[in-house]
Amino acid sequence: MNCIITGASKGLGKAMAERFAAGGYHLYLCSRDAKTLATTTEELATRYPTVTIHSRPADMGEKEQVTAFAQWVSASGATVDVLVNNAGQFIPGSVHNEPEGVLEKLIAVNLYSAYHLTRHLLPAMIARRSGHIFNICSVASLQAYPNGGAYSISKYALAGFSANLREEMKPHGIKVTAVYPGAAYTDSWSGTGVDPQRIMTAADVAEMVFTASRLSPQATVEEILLRPQLGDL
Repeated sequence: MNCIITGASKGLGKAMAERFAAGGYHLYLCSRDAKTLATTTEELATRYPTVTIHSRPADMGEKEQVTAFAQWVSASGATVDVLVNNAGQFIPGSVHNEPEGVLEKLIAVNLYSAYHLTRHLLPAMIARRSGHIFNICSVASLQAYPNGGAYSISKYALAGFSANLREEMKPHGIKVTAVYPGAAYTDSWSGTGVDPQRIMTAADVAEMVFTASRLSPQATVEEILLRPQLGDL
């Protein structure tokens, strides 16, 4: 079994890579940070020697690099059993005053990366009539909030992509799950003063994604919504 994860060098992506490796999946990972990706790959290979960890640096906000990553996965001959479109970027701001170009940048990273990678890998999945696609959205996909700006817009768009793709893939036996995580403690929260006990762990999200991937072919989890026990920050 194989799992492809984008944005996998740290945070939620790394947590999901760890969980799927522990579950016996061979991994195909990418991240725009080549150094951190190499470190993560080495860590996982050491911890899970019975599975193979493949990785390739890629900036998923650049269509050419998305294509190159997709071709690299396809050339390996690996079946796409699980695809996790996790690559994403957050830039705070408001529509009326965020810098010019922020929307285009976040749409490219948070939406187009998933769209183009999925399109490249789908033909083989359709031919096999199997596979599970997880799109890592956000609670920002469901509820507008101050300073959300272009980020929230891009995540709403990813949720829409997920809903449309799910309907299209039903006749082909391919599952599509939209994941809406609230605040989970990752490197981006370090130094903010937020108590790690106040919010979720990245492993919480990873466990839910892994569990949803293990259902029988006739069952699917269409959406996963996770929030801290005490609610959003």
